[in-house]
Amino acid sequence: MNRGFLEALLGSISVSGYEEQIQQVTEHEMAPYADEIRRDEMDDLVCVLNPESPVRIMLSAHTDEIGLMVSNITDEGRLQVIARGGIVPGTYPGQQVLIQTVGGVISGVVEADRKLFKKEDLCPADFLVDIGAKDKEDACRLVSPGDPLVLDTHIRQLANGRLSARALDDRLGVYVIMEAFKRAREMGCKAGVYAASTVGEETTKNGAYWTSSRISPNLAIVVDVTYTSDCLGMNPAESGTVELGKGPVLCFSPIVMKKLNRQMAACAEEAGIPIQWESASRLSYTDGDQIHFSNQGVPIVLVSLPLRYMHMPCEVADESDVENSIQLIARFLAGYPFE
Repeated sequence: MNRGFLEALLGSISVSGYEEQIQQVTEHEMAPYADEIRRDEMDDLVCVLNPESPVRIMLSAHTDEIGLMVSNITDEGRLQVIARGGIVPGTYPGQQVLIQTVGGVISGVVEADRKLFKKEDLCPADFLVDIGAKDKEDACRLVSPGDPLVLDTHIRQLANGRLSARALDDRLGVYVIMEAFKRAREMGCKAGVYAASTVGEETTKNGAYWTSSRISPNLAIVVDVTYTSDCLGMNPAESGTVELGKGPVLCFSPIVMKKLNRQMAACAEEAGIPIQWESASRLSYTDGDQIHFSNQGVPIVLVSLPLRYMHMPCEVADESDVENSIQLIARFLAGYPFE
């Protein structure tokens, strides 16, 4: 595992709409491997292999994370905030946070008392962030409305090859598609590969639409995370049995092309890679939805990483699922087109 690259991704602040820093990390990592690197006006990043090929395969994973954004500064110097993406409000009160400012990252604390935890309709409007400022003027020297915030979490290695960090959704996906890109190149891939680290999935999904519209891919492999059924609160009746360490997850979905599912499963069988299956009634609620409906329609296949505690500050994944996803996608790319 390329730990330097993975930890650089996980250590970045990339609240939806503020992905510049993490895209720089990815661009620096991929510069020696890509034939071209493209950045658009919204900071989507696309690494290209074999741009001369008439076959264009898009790899897509979103680089943004959920978080907060400063909306106001009170007379007392407290920060008021709004959500960016589907945060879980109860995970914020009493926690330390990091604020990305023009001058750099500063620390703060989300105020809390026991009554706040009993509030049934807790929302970001209830939060006040204490950065230690004496008053509004003092706070304004350090922070501005529009600055993004994230929980001040850590990357931790757990037992049995498990990894815990904030926003594994979906920076693990970015790691997977970029490492698969490198490996496919080593394996002599002849198809055009467009590995897109997209912005805005947690809020607008504009990044996926923009990149697909400009690439005009023949097909797309979308990499995101999916809920496991081996943790509190998850019912396998809803989408299937999915467990950590049992391999990447393919999806029976109305928007996933069955032929691509079969081809991906065949690659897994040939390589001895374990796979799991989940079911979806309608859309995937990933960037795949926007990609599928872009242009004149794009066939997609969804490859998901099993994840516990999604959108919590302690998301947990299994490193073997990450490695198997890289290997599976690289083999698919190197073997395309299939007879």
